[in-house]
Amino acid sequence: MHLPFWLTTALLFPILLYQGKKARHTTPRLPEAGGSLSGQYGEGTPARSVLVIGESTAAGVGIATHDQGLASQIARQIHQRTGQTIAWHTFGVKGIRLGALIQMLEEIELPRAELVLLSMGVNDTTGFTPRSRFRRQLTELSKLLIPRHAGPLNLISVPPMHLFTALPSPLRHIMGWRARQLDRIYRRLAKEHPENFRYLDYPTVTDPDLLASDGYHPGRKGYRYIAEALSSRLI
Repeated sequence: MHLPFWLTTALLFPILLYQGKKARHTTPRLPEAGGSLSGQYGEGTPARSVLVIGESTAAGVGIATHDQGLASQIARQIHQRTGQTIAWHTFGVKGIRLGALIQMLEEIELPRAELVLLSMGVNDTTGFTPRSRFRRQLTELSKLLIPRHAGPLNLISVPPMHLFTALPSPLRHIMGWRARQLDRIYRRLAKEHPENFRYLDYPTVTDPDLLASDGYHPGRKGYRYIAEALSSRLI
């Protein structure tokens, strides 16, 4: 148990509750992206495929269509850097937590991919998913995905929520504290089990020009910015 975190959270709880309700009320609610969930860059049979799964970033919140989103932009970057034909597919659900995502993935068949990226953590942060449960669920997810796909599960770093200026203080600092705790689980798993996990971080998206109209999710330029940072690690 992380006693300092929970003591601080308990002391600030009335303020956090008020700020959380106000943020949900005032923050614009953007829809998931539309359009096809898959595509490719280049002609012929793909040399590799990119699959992004997770929460709102995988669902394309902040953009109009999925071809502007993270999976598409990563595939585009790899195609441009290597000249290979790269396919992409995305599967995300706005507001989902890791446990619910695993339940959904157990029931569906996603295309096989050589590069599988997980974009999660924000909803498990705001929902205060216990760290032990989050780690256990990540292990469950790797056991589910690795037999279906090639290579380790790529864990995209949990966003640094203390820098989300759309959230008021102290709420964003408490959320940032919790996000860092979950992100450390990513780092530990990648260090302890490199055959199953790889940790991928990227520069923080704080430039308003890179954000969607809610000031919270990436916009079209933001997804491209993240993809540029990640793709060099995936070639």
